[in-house]
Amino acid sequence: MPASLPHHMDLTREQYNKVLTSCREIFVKKNTDYGTSWRLFRPQSLTDQIFIKAQRIRNIEVSGKNLVGEDVASEFLGIVNYCLIALVQLEMIATHKESDDIDVILGLYDAKALGTRDLMLMKNTDYGEIWREMRPSSFTDLILVKIARIKQIEDNQGRTIASEGVESNYQDIINYAIFALIRLQEK
Repeated sequence: MPASLPHHMDLTREQYNKVLTSCREIFVKKNTDYGTSWRLFRPQSLTDQIFIKAQRIRNIEVSGKNLVGEDVASEFLGIVNYCLIALVQLEMIATHKESDDIDVILGLYDAKALGTRDLMLMKNTDYGEIWREMRPSSFTDLILVKIARIKQIEDNQGRTIASEGVESNYQDIINYAIFALIRLQEK
């Protein structure tokens, strides 16, 4: 990543890092409460958890009703964490690394989070700050599309012909969710 970024990219990196810090704090607290019970999830189940959260956001956006009480922002934070958990799980499966050691897991979590952030910074250089002009509801739709793509790839046992794999789609979902959170905070 270039050492010197344009000013708007510095702001984006700062806002993005703030959201990542919040997500990591939640992840650590949940692991304190529940341990690493999430390690029992198969990748497909994690995709379904992300789908549930995204669909709930869409339902709230469309109906304006929120009977459960958790706000849309907390659901986007949950989407980020579930995607990072999925990336950690996929890494552990691919490398045959079985660990419930929170330090090992946090190392993977951080590596996946920073790798995804760096990908966003590269893409943001190409696309510019166009996402700042998008509505948060558009990010919800983009997330749901990415989830549908992941489900199809999972149903095809991970095989793709001309498309990115599930990891890239999880990274895109993380970035869309963080963009949505930044846009919500700016309102």
